[in-house]
Amino acid sequence: MSALPALGDPTSQPVTPDRDSSTAQNGVALMRIVVPDKSGVDKLDAMGVDLAEYSKPVDNGIEVHAVLSPDETENLRDQGFDVQNPISDQGDYNANMRARSQAVAIEAADAAEADTLTPLRAEWFTSLNDQRFLSVEVKSSATDAQTVLTASWDSGKGTEPGSGGTATMSRFTDAGAYMYHRFSAPLAITEAPATVTVTSSRGGTITVPVTKWLGDPVKAPSPNYVSDFVDHYMDPTEVTDRVVGLAKEFPNISEIINLPYKTNGYRRQAQAQFGTGSGTALASTFYVTSKAYGSEGGNDLSITLKDPGANNAPLSVAVNGKEFVVNLATDASGAITSTAGQVVNAINANAAVSTLVTASLYRTSNGTGVVAAAPATPLTDGLKAPASVSREPFQMKAIRIGKHRDGSKTGVFLYCQEHAREWVTPITCVETAERLLRNYAQDANTKKLVDDLDIFIIPTMNPDGAHYSMYDYNMQRKNMVNYCAADNSDPARRNSWGVDLNRNFSVGSGFDGYTGGSTSCTGETYSGPSELSEPEARNEVWLANNFKNIKFAMNTHSYGGYFMWPPGAYKSAGREVLPRTDMGTENYFWNASTHILSAVQDWRGTGIQPGRTGPVVDVLYSAAGNSADEFWYNNGIIGWDFEVGTDLYDPATKKYNAVGFQPPFSEGHEEAMEFSNGQIGILDVARAYDKDHQQPTSKLAVTDASATSTTFTFTVDEPANIYYTLDGSRPTMNSPKLAAAGMREGAEKITVDKNTVVQWFSMDLAGNYEQNYKPDGNGKNYNKQNVTVGGTN
Repeated sequence: MSALPALGDPTSQPVTPDRDSSTAQNGVALMRIVVPDKSGVDKLDAMGVDLAEYSKPVDNGIEVHAVLSPDETENLRDQGFDVQNPISDQGDYNANMRARSQAVAIEAADAAEADTLTPLRAEWFTSLNDQRFLSVEVKSSATDAQTVLTASWDSGKGTEPGSGGTATMSRFTDAGAYMYHRFSAPLAITEAPATVTVTSSRGGTITVPVTKWLGDPVKAPSPNYVSDFVDHYMDPTEVTDRVVGLAKEFPNISEIINLPYKTNGYRRQAQAQFGTGSGTALASTFYVTSKAYGSEGGNDLSITLKDPGANNAPLSVAVNGKEFVVNLATDASGAITSTAGQVVNAINANAAVSTLVTASLYRTSNGTGVVAAAPATPLTDGLKAPASVSREPFQMKAIRIGKHRDGSKTGVFLYCQEHAREWVTPITCVETAERLLRNYAQDANTKKLVDDLDIFIIPTMNPDGAHYSMYDYNMQRKNMVNYCAADNSDPARRNSWGVDLNRNFSVGSGFDGYTGGSTSCTGETYSGPSELSEPEARNEVWLANNFKNIKFAMNTHSYGGYFMWPPGAYKSAGREVLPRTDMGTENYFWNASTHILSAVQDWRGTGIQPGRTGPVVDVLYSAAGNSADEFWYNNGIIGWDFEVGTDLYDPATKKYNAVGFQPPFSEGHEEAMEFSNGQIGILDVARAYDKDHQQPTSKLAVTDASATSTTFTFTVDEPANIYYTLDGSRPTMNSPKLAAAGMREGAEKITVDKNTVVQWFSMDLAGNYEQNYKPDGNGKNYNKQNVTVGGTN
């Protein structure tokens, strides 16, 4: 073989490689080299090869990486070195430089021109103890991370700008997409500001009014109004018994609906584990699972691993009723030789035993470790709830409240505790049911709600998981069904089994590629083996499908103090969100939130933060396969989500403190009371919808005009959709619908470049048409206006 002139002999002075600077860099690339052992690496180093600080074992030796020119690569191959394909070459370098140049150019362009700031919201509000807070959200047209926004505000009308304070805003991104700038948390302030000015490091600036978040207190109930009907956290058995008792007490205005799908039940197979499953003992660890549930005989079984005390004893399994004895094999000296794998096979091969139990190796165990003798070990399901909690499949129940329960009234569905560990939520639903029934005869507003609505309440959507949370593992989120294979079904995994019911629905699910649901059977957001696999989820869908009069729903969760609505899921790639609600519905959500959240605030002054109010995907995260999306997209049900338990602000430390899933009952009680207020507020909104016969009124408003174009939009006096045409045709429900300009940016603006006749009508969510126009008829009582270009409109 020839020498290595470019690299030089290890004993001589190295020769500088041919790497003259040029556009092509002479084809230099980062290459893989595989050498048999460490000595090969040392040889390369001694030869002066430009090695990266990288080394990893591979099947046939050690892989290292080196920067090589084509000549160097060829010379090394001539010397017998295994030089493989490149990791990166000048093509990658050039692509990086192109991307960098583009980014720098965009940044330079942004820097050269001031960015445009779009205000999304600017509000002040009060929360506990009348502490004032400021919340501001502003979107910059410059989306890069170098753009910094600063907010300053006054101390009230007529005061100096900036006199109230100044703060840098945080850049909020979600799924890699820039959303807007905001404060990380609402800022505590002393005086309510009149205006806030936001300035950008790019030069943009905007001043906007600061409005009060949440309206005036909701009208006080009558002096005879009673509330506060819960005094402890309740398990699902108590909760269900409570609503059954209420229906019996008030049969004229309530009834119980037995939901069609029973749950799997608060039950588990009984198990016993042998070996620790750690370190060297992993190979000798296995476990046994009963075929029957523990409550159905599994807890009566036991297994003994017996040392026969004899030489050359064979492995065998003996059965004595429900007691199984595994006689372990021994060698000539009497030492036990049976491995975990052999014991597992022997148990599963015994006809009498295998009808009652299944033996499995522990997780990743290869079963080659020798097992140890063990005394009689009972199998147990490990469940700790008292006998008052049935182990049988649970009959879920809804209480239906209303004077007219025949489908003729607008229906409202209130449901709680999809997630087991959220103990405040079921007592919130119970409190609401109690208030409606016990105040019917003595409070005029309650009587109107019960007379004019059809109210369905399920206080616990996850009874099995909730029993488990209360008595076995308080942080249980899911139900109790175990879909795991043997490698994840040992007793130590018992707190990780189950399906997240609020990820098990069929719209925007993980099965459709949406983000927020896990495919792992032990994941906390496990979506289940298929959409609607769980009886609990199917019960919700059944209720919505069978009672078509249900137009509103509220899913109550905890914690954090959120008030949200659809869409609730997106695909991370490109942040592809489920179709957003139309302008009319979105505005309806926002208008309703004022009344509902003011009702929450009435109890003890808790103010839900503006930044925690809005569509789920905008204020929380993507929750693939959630129930609110199911009801909105499949049934057209206007559905909200409460997260009870807002963060509590400590004025001493000036910090927010989270309350958690199970706060001390004194706090949990207050949360239940205030969010029961909120549920009653939803009923107020639903009744107003039912009684709404007022036609909306809309106007066309020109926003900008030049010699070559005119821009306009529409305004309407209540939440309603606008349907319009620009071609002179009669507007119908198939005409273009006014859309939003962007998230929280108001109505879109329409630009025309020639004189245009605009014809339109509006329709609110209750189905009232402006001027009683019939879009499917022949009438011409729609709105009509000429929009001119280069002249006067």
